[in-house]
Amino acid sequence: MTVRPLLMLAATLALLAGCGSGPESADEGSSASASPPTTQAPSATAAPSTAAPTVTAQPTPTGRTTVITVRDSDYGPMLFDRRGRAVYLFEKETSTRPRCYGDCAAAWPPVLTEAPPSAARGARGDLLGTTRRRGGELQVTYAGHPLYYYAHEGRGEVLCHDVVENGGRWLVVAPSGKPGPH
Repeated sequence: MTVRPLLMLAATLALLAGCGSGPESADEGSSASASPPTTQAPSATAAPSTAAPTVTAQPTPTGRTTVITVRDSDYGPMLFDRRGRAVYLFEKETSTRPRCYGDCAAAWPPVLTEAPPSAARGARGDLLGTTRRRGGELQVTYAGHPLYYYAHEGRGEVLCHDVVENGGRWLVVAPSGKPGPH
């Protein structure tokens, strides 16, 4: 077998095994947020916040920055972080407001940053931004979409494109900011 059929077989097996272990709907009522790859249990006592997150163009310039880059994949050029982890968007989110918390965020950790995110190798800096999550962390956005990883993928792996889970479809992100093909 050549490399491409082996990759397709691996992707098919990953999809059959499932891309996550959470429930089939996004956990919007949870006040907990997860940092990659730590899983936190939702708080049973905290009331969910109804306030919309604040969109911040320039977070405080202290701390580590997240670098978003473009690499080739079986789905064409797409976004990755500087360590080679694939980046996804949650099609259910139609604004910069994150809707993936609790078990959803355990399977699909948000791409977080402590300083303004930066673009490299084909990513567009003018499409990068941040949004504040309920717990106060800054989540990276691209073309207005909050960005996520899949918790069970390694460097260079793209196993969960075009998967419906947690109440919506997960897609890779093209350099234009549009979702990958489905």
